[in-house]
Amino acid sequence: MNQTEKPQQKKDVIIVGTGVAGSLIAKLLTDHVFDADAKKMIHRSETDDSKTYKELSILMYEAGLEAGIELDSATSMVTYNDYIRKFYIEEAKVPNSPYPNLKQAPSPNVLDIEPIVPPFPDKKGYLVQFGPMPFASDAIRVGGGTTLHWLGTTPRMLPNDFRLKEQYGRAMDWPIDYETLKPYYEMAEFEIGVSGNVAAQEYPIKESMEEYYGKNYVFPMEEIPQSYMDHQIINGLAGTSVQLNFEEYPIMLVPSPQGRNSTPNIAYGTSKIVKAEASESGYTLTLKNIESEEYKALGAVWNPYMGERCEGNASCVPICPVQAKYNALKTLKKALYKVNKNQNLQRNHNIQVQAQSVVYKLSVDVADQEKISKVHIRRYISREKTEFVEEVIDTNETIVILAANAFENPKILLNSKYTVFENGQNVEKTVANRSDQVGRNLMDHMVMLTWGLFPDPVYSYRGPGSTTNISSFRDGNFRSEFSAWISPLDNWGWSWPASSPGSDLSEFLNDGLFGEELKDALTHRLSRQVLFHFEIEQLPNPDNRVTINDQYLDVLGIPRPVINYGLTEYEMRAMEQAKLASDQMFARLGIEDFTKYNATDNNTFVYNNVRYSYNGAGHIVGTHRMGDNPDDSVTNSYCKSWDHPNLYIVGAGNMTTLGTSNPTLTLSAFTIRSVESILKDLENILK
Repeated sequence: MNQTEKPQQKKDVIIVGTGVAGSLIAKLLTDHVFDADAKKMIHRSETDDSKTYKELSILMYEAGLEAGIELDSATSMVTYNDYIRKFYIEEAKVPNSPYPNLKQAPSPNVLDIEPIVPPFPDKKGYLVQFGPMPFASDAIRVGGGTTLHWLGTTPRMLPNDFRLKEQYGRAMDWPIDYETLKPYYEMAEFEIGVSGNVAAQEYPIKESMEEYYGKNYVFPMEEIPQSYMDHQIINGLAGTSVQLNFEEYPIMLVPSPQGRNSTPNIAYGTSKIVKAEASESGYTLTLKNIESEEYKALGAVWNPYMGERCEGNASCVPICPVQAKYNALKTLKKALYKVNKNQNLQRNHNIQVQAQSVVYKLSVDVADQEKISKVHIRRYISREKTEFVEEVIDTNETIVILAANAFENPKILLNSKYTVFENGQNVEKTVANRSDQVGRNLMDHMVMLTWGLFPDPVYSYRGPGSTTNISSFRDGNFRSEFSAWISPLDNWGWSWPASSPGSDLSEFLNDGLFGEELKDALTHRLSRQVLFHFEIEQLPNPDNRVTINDQYLDVLGIPRPVINYGLTEYEMRAMEQAKLASDQMFARLGIEDFTKYNATDNNTFVYNNVRYSYNGAGHIVGTHRMGDNPDDSVTNSYCKSWDHPNLYIVGAGNMTTLGTSNPTLTLSAFTIRSVESILKDLENILK
């Protein structure tokens, strides 16, 4: 039975979601207080014991369970160990397998993907998929969000990724360029704790690495060692090139920057803080050294001495057993706990995280400059029951920040209708959707896999999922004709395309092998398995979109995301070219090609009489893109809604285009930048 609770005490900021975007904003805001005398926001390090400051009052909503965001050491360890135990017993080790599958806050799961038979949608999972192709990626609604099962790869976007329209006549340019975002990339790399070797990076760009990264710049931690397999492939492809579209492309094999702990880089220097500097026009965030504190790898949220260094557990997706890999809970804990005068962690009671709380719509006070006036929540009572408490929170003097994933943010917005009186009649509108771009331009990297057997053992199945990538095709003139891509080398054998090593064992047992014969057959095959990824950029397409429909509701009566998704010839041709590149590299390396795409695959198509299949990369972006014009974008470059003065919409959904890099680092960078605008708005509210 539904109930109604009284509104909670007024909050300065409400953040929906505890993933990387929401946690970054919470951490950076709680690092600052309001100086009532100076009438400005200042960093905690600048406070004076003789003065009183206004602490920001922040409320965060998390759709997942309470156990996911209780970040005291004991509870955190118990919860995370429960995730690990679930991972061990699940037959299918897919990205969501360790985490709670909640009927009140369901998540898209790759195991639910099925071919679509028009005109009927695939309704098996949380997503309602009308196609014509299934959207192939998942996400998870738990404390910390999808960073719990990301791979952890952290390349930056390239300069031309921000100006596809200008350079290649494709898609739409970002409202910011690479140079604008560069200092925020540095802040994101500090917060995530990126391991890598700047000197070893090589990209197909006109800028030198010194221009691209900055003079003497290094990552916080040393490079994660490249695998033995990587070195064998590097040696075999050294000095070679691939011919595509009548052009030669030299093969560049680059050690991948990664969000996982290695050894702190001495050249990086001390630890740092991200500090707001006030000016007449607003605030600018800068990365400042803490001279008295050396840089240290940040370990597990329950024990800083556990997970200080990657142990090569080979299960980064779906879970790092020791939390050597970054996840957003590490940042969230920095918001919830602050170092007091005695250098001890103390709970920050000015920020509250309310779990089991599904935000499903916003209301607008039309009489007050179209401010967001209410947030509507359904808080479910327990994991087992579907009863919920209806809560309505007043937000007239509050900054509201939607920081959920690129399915959930547009779902909330599309469910938020309001009426205005225009030209003598009532007109129904949708929150933040003047441009009609909310939910549109859904994108992902299409992952085409190629696999084969190396002539000699390369000893797969060790270490992080990928430690090297081929960067040769991340940019080039070909982008006017077909997509760019990045090619990670996979350290985990044929586990993704062929369910190895279990499938190999089954095959050999069916062949009657046993004992030494079985062991020799497994050793001979598994030690030589090689897998290449081709993560292919998808362009924004307004027809690829998230919508809602009252016919499709979850158990709380909230609309499920309805997905329309397909590919264009631009992307199909890129897959054709990527397979040609793979064929040439396999031939040079002497790899016996076992790649096979079947008509029964969920995501498959025929292009130029050849079949191709692809998977999702988990890089769910678009759906509320940023821009410099309210007519064709949802937010400005600071992720602030064009339509509502107290609404920010942050996360991967803001990405104007996708580029070829994993999106977490980039969304972290522009989310950090958005805090400059949020601080200015808070100053205006508080002074």
